[in-house]
Amino acid sequence: MKETSISVGLDIGTTKIVALVGKKNEFNKVEILGMGKSKSLGVHRGVVNNITQTIQSIQQAVEEAKIDSKQEINDVVVGIAGQHIRSIQHSDYITRENPEEVIDEDDIQKLIQQVYKLVMLPGEEIIHVLPQEFKVDGQGEIKEPIGMHGGRLEANFHVVVGQVSSIKNIGRCIKSAGLNMANITLEPLASSEAVLSYEEKEAGVALIDIGGGTTDLAIFKDGIIRHTAVIPFGGNVVTEDIKEGCSIIEKQAELLKTKFGSAWPGENRDTEIVSIPGLQGRDPKEISLKTLSKIINARVVEIIEQTFLEIKNYGHNEQKKKLIAGIVLTGGGSQLKHLKQLVEYITGMDTRVGYPSEHLAGDTQESVSSPLFATAVGLLMNALEHNSHTQEEVSKEAVLDELNQEEPAQNEVAKKRKSILDRFGEKLKEFLDNA
Repeated sequence: MKETSISVGLDIGTTKIVALVGKKNEFNKVEILGMGKSKSLGVHRGVVNNITQTIQSIQQAVEEAKIDSKQEINDVVVGIAGQHIRSIQHSDYITRENPEEVIDEDDIQKLIQQVYKLVMLPGEEIIHVLPQEFKVDGQGEIKEPIGMHGGRLEANFHVVVGQVSSIKNIGRCIKSAGLNMANITLEPLASSEAVLSYEEKEAGVALIDIGGGTTDLAIFKDGIIRHTAVIPFGGNVVTEDIKEGCSIIEKQAELLKTKFGSAWPGENRDTEIVSIPGLQGRDPKEISLKTLSKIINARVVEIIEQTFLEIKNYGHNEQKKKLIAGIVLTGGGSQLKHLKQLVEYITGMDTRVGYPSEHLAGDTQESVSSPLFATAVGLLMNALEHNSHTQEEVSKEAVLDELNQEEPAQNEVAKKRKSILDRFGEKLKEFLDNA
């Protein structure tokens, strides 16, 4: 097996850092070769706030993945999230010099590059520019303009913006951990790759990824991303509330939440009680499960309502913006008992829990196909995609090299074929190198 066909996705979350090593099998499914996981120290609400600790946590996760997969790890695709991420809608156009010629990839790239020049607030940087619909000479609702004739090409864009300093800090951590950042992608986009089907994206769906520090939202309609938002709360605030409300330590609060917690207080009887060992010889504590689920419910309702507000801001009640496929929950927080029922109750929308197992090979460990690893699987898929593009490019270049020894021509062809993400990755690398 060639070394290059292996890729690595690195999910830097608030509670855990996961490195997944994988490759595509003959059925085009993702085969997980190894996994490394470490406790995330130094990340708060999706943003790096202690570089040294984050580097150590990354190294630990990558080392574990190396041992598990017996593969060398150099290049990683990293996810970015955090409360500083926001998205804007923007439309732009270009006037083509020669309207008689058909529109090609270069014209679209020219238009995208133009959007990258948008003036942002100080300290902000454009992370993704995602084209939505195109117009050619005023004719609207075109999904794919390549091959059409026209003088004026315009498009609506979904632009994702983040803080320069946060992106730089992630870049620094990766570099210092001795790794190379092959690409960077928005975490809700990665999770959606892993858990949503094409039909759902077409019909209209809201993906809610409940992590430890943040809850990410991505809304799709007609197969195109329409809205992204990051809510600065996640499972950790629930744990914090349990800790405060029951006067216990964090470790116990986390265990209580995962083992006995429920988002629906009516499910527990008053008589159900859990006993927790006291600290250093103190008497054990008795906690009623009803009280526990009331604490959890109060905070979870808040998180769901915040997220639902974002769905309303998108305008899901309008005829053209209807989310027929409802809501898909993923991330570690989605495993909370009765959460699905609570979300349905608050939003009135169909809800399911999304597992990344659809894209994984059949013999994958059960643990990896948990919603907990949805983002990491999505990043690995992105890495494999990125890798196969690069490989194609390399093999095409080799063929071109043989056919044509003239350097300029070869470079031209190589230039043309770069995808949006590759260009973005390059822009980012430049940006980090200059940091």
